[in-house]
Amino acid sequence: MAISAGSRVMITGGAGYIGAHTAKAVAEMGLVPVVYDSLSSGYREAVHWGPFFHGDIRDPLALREALTLHDVKAVIHFAGLIEVGRSVARPDLFWDHNVSGTTVLLTAMRERSVERLVFSSSAAVYGQDDVGSLAPIPEAAFKAPASPYGATKLAAEWLIEAQCRAYGLSAVALRYFNAAGADPSGLIGEAHDPETHLIPLAFNAALGGGRPLTVFGQDFGTPDGTCLRDYVHVQDLASAHLAALSVELPRGGFEAVNIGTGVGRSVLEVIEAVSRAVGRPVPYSIGDRRAGDPTSLVADPSRALALLGWSPKRSTLDLIVGDAFQWERSPRYGSGQRASRIKTSV
Repeated sequence: MAISAGSRVMITGGAGYIGAHTAKAVAEMGLVPVVYDSLSSGYREAVHWGPFFHGDIRDPLALREALTLHDVKAVIHFAGLIEVGRSVARPDLFWDHNVSGTTVLLTAMRERSVERLVFSSSAAVYGQDDVGSLAPIPEAAFKAPASPYGATKLAAEWLIEAQCRAYGLSAVALRYFNAAGADPSGLIGEAHDPETHLIPLAFNAALGGGRPLTVFGQDFGTPDGTCLRDYVHVQDLASAHLAALSVELPRGGFEAVNIGTGVGRSVLEVIEAVSRAVGRPVPYSIGDRRAGDPTSLVADPSRALALLGWSPKRSTLDLIVGDAFQWERSPRYGSGQRASRIKTSV
């Protein structure tokens, strides 16, 4: 699908972590990002590029108005709930936002003849059955989500694929692994509330913002006994969305693509990288394993290169941690009491 310079691209959830970085990348590509966000977890201060439209992903009237008012040509869809633990406690909320919300968006797109969608999916669609080994995970791996969050992401993929076949939409679902880092400009970065991601939690522990970090398990079958994860710089994730936006697909075509590096880094390796950046040790303790934690979650990214021409540029661990540290030292939003709010566990 050819999207000409100056075309408007709606980014649902564009005031959130990955959405804001993608909005910046869309603007730098010569397109106009239209950020659509309820601000339930995103930040208005993260919106620096293009117009902002305040609305809920489940509101058909607001979606139709935004799509029409801004003459949107394509949509990048981030809006939804992401906390795995919360999805176990409140699965109804996750099905409502992540699946019903996607249904409402797809209907509004069809009514306004918007024919390209890029969907923010997740490695959580794979679950546990095929991820106990250290081997990278291909897109064809068995799907058995271990949480309602993962189940809603997979259900949304199925829904989008069915809509593509039925109505001629073309779509790409990006299954990304561990988003990390921040834009080097310092304008935008990671500010979840509560924070559950390892790198900001490690910074918080190192900088004295809370209790020592808890590492859940050191008895996995890995070189240092801790879990392996595939960390992708948020700028690389943003560039993957641009590649998916412009890739040629047949009418009705749907593709699901892993976005990762193919390299697993352990929890202790991340802690060591944060210690190097800060110049002091990260205090931590070893706790019991969490139920359901796989030994390794590492992408096989070969299809991203073949289909999208995408490969990571900034996803070395030290670059990720260095950019994240610039943000952590002077966050522009989500701060104030942030250090005391952060849940110090991983």
